[in-house]
Amino acid sequence: MAPLSPDRDRAILDATVELLSEVGYDRMTVDQIAKRARASKATIYRRWAGKPELVVDVICRRLDTGVPRGQDTGSLRGDVASIFGGLCEAVERKHALVIGLSSTLVSDQELARTLRAHLPVRDASDVEALIERAVARGELGAPVDAGRLSGVAEALVWHRMIFTGPVFDEAFVTESVDGVLMPLITAWSA
Repeated sequence: MAPLSPDRDRAILDATVELLSEVGYDRMTVDQIAKRARASKATIYRRWAGKPELVVDVICRRLDTGVPRGQDTGSLRGDVASIFGGLCEAVERKHALVIGLSSTLVSDQELARTLRAHLPVRDASDVEALIERAVARGELGAPVDAGRLSGVAEALVWHRMIFTGPVFDEAFVTESVDGVLMPLITAWSA
């Protein structure tokens, strides 16, 4: 990738995010991105091979859900609710972008392959820390797989986002933590 000035790079990525949110991946064009970013298509193509690579860069750099660090609340349930609530808030902030991409990631195999090849590994250190604290406090008999737990939590949030709408209220957090996550953690720790 050829380097661009940080301002030019930001303008192109911002334009891409805006257009994805407004018209979705399929209807968005590099021409529209260039016009919105006040950049030439040549500038975009010097940095990105095409629309899939540009969108993957946006996903990897901008769709970071920005989940706040988990809090040590003094209990396993409180810690899980803290992290899960933060995940809900972060995903809800990205609602329009996620909806603009969701169907495309299923139908456009080139984009899906490009994304899988470049998506960074999720940091599960907060989940690992809450599990370690719970084991140390005697709330869990044995550690559970933090990546597996994170995957289930993310699946609950993404399912809610895509299929029923982004109502991530306290009732959803409580239902998910008490009805799904805590029973799984307990079963996996046994």
